[in-house]
Amino acid sequence: MQIDTLPPLREVIATHGLQAKKQLGQNFLLDLNLTARIARASGPLEGVTVIEVGPGPGGLTRALLAGGAKKVIAIERDERALPALAEIAAAYPGRLEVISGDAMQTDYAALADGPTRIVANLPYNIGTELLTGWLTLDPWPPFFESLTLMFQREVAERIVAKPGDKPFGRLGVLCGWRTDAKIMFNVDRNAFTPPPSVTSSVVHLKPKAIEATPRVARLEEVTRAAFGQRRKMVRQSLKSLGLPVPMLLEAAGLKGEERAEELPISAFLAIARVVEAAR
Repeated sequence: MQIDTLPPLREVIATHGLQAKKQLGQNFLLDLNLTARIARASGPLEGVTVIEVGPGPGGLTRALLAGGAKKVIAIERDERALPALAEIAAAYPGRLEVISGDAMQTDYAALADGPTRIVANLPYNIGTELLTGWLTLDPWPPFFESLTLMFQREVAERIVAKPGDKPFGRLGVLCGWRTDAKIMFNVDRNAFTPPPSVTSSVVHLKPKAIEATPRVARLEEVTRAAFGQRRKMVRQSLKSLGLPVPMLLEAAGLKGEERAEELPISAFLAIARVVEAAR
């Protein structure tokens, strides 16, 4: 697929010596059909600022720009990729800003410019930590309209898991509380260079309007207690919160015989509100 006049990605990688580094969590997508599909999964891009993490040689960056994004702000730690990204910036004058720095140390809200989305093939070694950071922002709804992100399939299943699903845990509670999350499609390991050991998935998360309480820190305290002993009934696992368990169970409408993975998100929220009031 030819989406612009720039060279094929394999040629870009060879020219700039951009062989993927394992220590940076790099696995490059070289198929522009696929990067264009990821860009489309985020929705229409006209008039939208897109923040991208870890662009590497720029396959997704090019797809976002060709797809009509008003501006792409790309955060890249690997200085080897900067010349390749500069070539993309020259091909799309005024529409690509490259920030050379650590994605874990970036103030993302400060980069927002009008309608803003985050779209990225996240480095696997920091993907979950970045997602958690974005989902624990306050106030809520946040600065971004949506997140369209690549994860290992196992992580994607935890993100979209519902109560009663085997992968349901702390991440599923957080994502289900604050967003509508959906797996858009899977990506075979052989689509990457070098191939990772697992299948990947593109997940789309759209923030929901929610009540101001409880604070996210309280919900995380509750889920940490509940899932920290997930084999036990909640009447046992909730003891670590240091409050009368019958009071917590009554607030959530629980008998106490349930296990954490069976509880609706509303039960975790009800318990978190009681904990917040008591603290």
